[in-house]
Amino acid sequence: METPTLILASASPRRSELLRQLRPRFQVVSSDAKEIHPQNLSAGELAQLNAYRKARAVSKKFPDAVVLGVDTLVSLDGRVFGKPRTLAEAGQMLAFLQGQTHQVSTGVCLIYLRGHRQKIFCEQTDVKFRPLTLAQIRFYHKRVNPQDKAGAYAIQEYGGLLVESISGSFTNVVGLPLERLGVELDAFLAGLAARRPPSAGPPRSSPPQNPEPLRPAL
Repeated sequence: METPTLILASASPRRSELLRQLRPRFQVVSSDAKEIHPQNLSAGELAQLNAYRKARAVSKKFPDAVVLGVDTLVSLDGRVFGKPRTLAEAGQMLAFLQGQTHQVSTGVCLIYLRGHRQKIFCEQTDVKFRPLTLAQIRFYHKRVNPQDKAGAYAIQEYGGLLVESISGSFTNVVGLPLERLGVELDAFLAGLAARRPPSAGPPRSSPPQNPEPLRPAL
């Protein structure tokens, strides 16, 4: 059994750049699953639910691939912050987060539909913001578009203007917890290889160097 093609179910260039540090060969297929935000779930539970929904939607089209779905949320005192819909809402988010320590939760889901295998987990990082004035918040948002970013900021883009310190994975705050993902992905692929038919050759340690583009299942 050859190692299945890995698909990232996200159009985020930040996540693609990070994943390339672990696996140089993968494909990107943006998920059409809509994010949902039930009020009775924590940020970590929500992130895992939406990561699963994104991965599941793509895996139905590519059942022979390992699909990676990801969702990142910011939370503070039980309040969950997704992506702001307007610049005004983005300013309100940073005004609420400033001077405090919030949590960044990234849910990750791996699905291999053909083999009925999946793994879901969540990584959390504490981020402490500097005290910020309204002028400083506006200054930041003139340099960074906040409307595609959970919590209305990106730590890798002028993050020093906002962030005083972090406790945990830096890449988790960017949108993909590489340290944990590396361990989980290796274990997931090893589990698939262990279940190969006896007649199959030795498992491949990495995807083919030039994988053919997958075609959606009919």
